[in-house]
Amino acid sequence: MILDNVNSPADLRRLSEEQLPDLCKEIREYIVECCSHNPGHLASSLGSVELITGLHYVFDTPEDKLVFDVGHQAYAHKILTGRKEAFRNNRKPGGPSGFPKRDESPYDAFGTGHASTSVSAALGLAEAARISGKGGKVVAVIGDGAMTGGLALEGLNNAGESRDDLLVILNDNEMAIDGNQGALHSYLLKMTTDPAYNKLKTHVWDKLGAGKLRNWIQRTVRQAKSGLVNRSGGDLFEAFGFRYFGPIDGNDIHQVVDILQRLKGIPGPKLLHAYTVKGKGYAPAEADPTTWHAPGVFDAATGKRPAKEYKASRYQDVFGDVLCDLAAADPKVVGITPAMATGSGMSRFKTLYPDRFFDVGIAEEHAATFAAGLAAGGMKPYCVIYSSFAQRAYDEIVHDVALQHLPVVFCFDRAGLVGEDGATHHGAFDLAAMRSIPGTVIAAPKDETEFKHMLWKGLEVTEGPYIIRYPRGMGEGTSWKTAPVVPIEIGKSEVLQEGGEVAVLALGPVANRAAEAIGRLKEETGKTPALYNVRFLKPFDPQLLSEFSRFKYVVTLEDGSLRGGLYGEVCEYVAGNGLDLTVKGFGIPDRFISHGPVDSQRDECGLSAESIFRTLEGIFKNN
Repeated sequence: MILDNVNSPADLRRLSEEQLPDLCKEIREYIVECCSHNPGHLASSLGSVELITGLHYVFDTPEDKLVFDVGHQAYAHKILTGRKEAFRNNRKPGGPSGFPKRDESPYDAFGTGHASTSVSAALGLAEAARISGKGGKVVAVIGDGAMTGGLALEGLNNAGESRDDLLVILNDNEMAIDGNQGALHSYLLKMTTDPAYNKLKTHVWDKLGAGKLRNWIQRTVRQAKSGLVNRSGGDLFEAFGFRYFGPIDGNDIHQVVDILQRLKGIPGPKLLHAYTVKGKGYAPAEADPTTWHAPGVFDAATGKRPAKEYKASRYQDVFGDVLCDLAAADPKVVGITPAMATGSGMSRFKTLYPDRFFDVGIAEEHAATFAAGLAAGGMKPYCVIYSSFAQRAYDEIVHDVALQHLPVVFCFDRAGLVGEDGATHHGAFDLAAMRSIPGTVIAAPKDETEFKHMLWKGLEVTEGPYIIRYPRGMGEGTSWKTAPVVPIEIGKSEVLQEGGEVAVLALGPVANRAAEAIGRLKEETGKTPALYNVRFLKPFDPQLLSEFSRFKYVVTLEDGSLRGGLYGEVCEYVAGNGLDLTVKGFGIPDRFISHGPVDSQRDECGLSAESIFRTLEGIFKNN
């Protein structure tokens, strides 16, 4: 096994080029083996093996910097940079993160997890190298839809005006390899990357100066070059100031190494367009890359995935089904997603209402303002965004929705702790961030049935934003499908348990774990605190606030940032009204929570049933 002797890029560069195809095959098999019993992002990483191997083979990493976009395609990078054995515990506590992370390895030049950041970050690294005189090459690998993000285009626009030695690789895995790659195409590709040709070309441009003659000649040459070969969008990138090369077969290691060696010596901003196959080398993943993007546990030999038996509905499926019911009831209902249709449960809606379904790509800012435009035009938009990605749309929610009082329903999926994806994906900050926006409603259902009621309430909203935030994964097992729609009053909490001395205020599904803890506490100690299902962080229930005076302690529970959310709301009221009571808050603390099982993350944050029980038991024992 060649891979057994490759523990760093230095080891890789000692191999002959003829050994690289076998090495790539072994890396791919190793990724499949590890991910079969320790789930992760599979298909994207399988498709980028040759690109990553070629990059580390040609460039002098870590002195030369590699920046990955999103990062879920970077498993080969981790394996080749000293984390081969550790990769077996990928995304587990103490193991590597599922994404590049600066404090994990010197080869991780920039941390990632959200899309479209690579070009901007790589440009910053290139400028820093230039200013400090350190030198070195910088490469950004972007793909898997990230080029649709506005930040990527902003980065390209800025980088194209620079003279930095920056290479952007567009890892295009959504299309088959271009059929126009024949002898003429290959010849032109070799010619345009030939060092002598580029030296001459640069010399000619320099001699022509910066006048109209140079501009006219460059435009004429560019048009002629475009006419000779299908450039697959190359003119767009050259309009940004990049020299465009490709497309190439990104799964042909010899072609990858050849083109990278040629590009390495060409100065200035360059873009290499590489076609890759998502799921490459593993038949089930090639056949269904969407499912195999993150397939969970599977049999590596057969590709069989164990049937999932859901004891309850997933929140995303509740959203998808109810959205279809809403659309049937009201022809003005539209659904919007920034490239998360499947993950957000919108597949059925897309099929039933294709003219009212909008996937805007990885462009959360656009999704929010687009929804505002639809609302201004009389439609009733339901815009679903993962909570951690909604952070990018904050300005648009403020400026384009709230300021204009437009009735947009925002559904923040994956709110709170999300488990193995870790700090980049926790929906930790939406409560604190959105609570400060005037005129905003923030709702958090305790279960699927309440979620259904809150979604239907969205039809009645005449001013916005109206935000419903809900967690990743299973609900509580309620009979939400057959439950009749109950009118739910915005800003009204619910008493789940009468009690004294201590009031427990729970926002979202944590109310169910609190009820479990209180049931145990009552059985073991005879003590019974009051339990409130807060339901709405904003507007906050004034009746609930008025009851604080009869308690000695208030405990707040929220699956979001402890600072600024429910705990902040309660503390502000208590301090502002001079109440003599103690407030204890439990939520996501003022630090980033690492990757691992969501149950252990909840326990770390004081949000598990066991930790809630211990908290309440301690309060009653000490008073």
